[in-house]
Amino acid sequence: MEIHGKSAGVQKEHTNMNSAEFRKRGRDMVDYIANYLEQIESRQVFPEVEPGYLRPMIPDSAPEEGESYEDIMKDVERVIMPGVTHWHSPYFFAYFPTASSYPAMLADMLCGAIGCIGFSWASSPACTELETVMLDWLGKMVGLPEQFLAGSNGEGGGVIQQLPEHEFVIHPYTQVFFIDGFA
Repeated sequence: MEIHGKSAGVQKEHTNMNSAEFRKRGRDMVDYIANYLEQIESRQVFPEVEPGYLRPMIPDSAPEEGESYEDIMKDVERVIMPGVTHWHSPYFFAYFPTASSYPAMLADMLCGAIGCIGFSWASSPACTELETVMLDWLGKMVGLPEQFLAGSNGEGGGVIQQLPEHEFVIHPYTQVFFIDGFA
């Protein structure tokens, strides 16, 4: 594939990360995250930027070659962090608390590595079955009757819809085929 006469393939060696580089940068990133969270109370909670602040700070077009990790992390501090609302700050009292933690961040790393796409049982049995079991746990925590749980002979249960739009597609199907007796 060519973009403006240039190959869309990898241009520079530093854009190909091998496992040794991944290990090094992974340790660097964990250190960055730990430092960020340890020092978060020193950051301004809500950004004082105007709409459109970011565009003049970055190139008009996507770079043709990758940048070094060090340059990217400098840009995170220079470009991204000034526009971030720091939800983990102990001084942030708006909206609702975030549900992230060190264990959750490690789990996100593992999820990213596995790259599981769990849109059906066939696409990832472990992902689909774990979601079903964990929703049963949630159902039990909120006191749902046994017939609403998947563990009850597989007749109940459910899955988490990622977007409200998905529910608008699923709900009419469920009503027609299961509630109205077409199943």
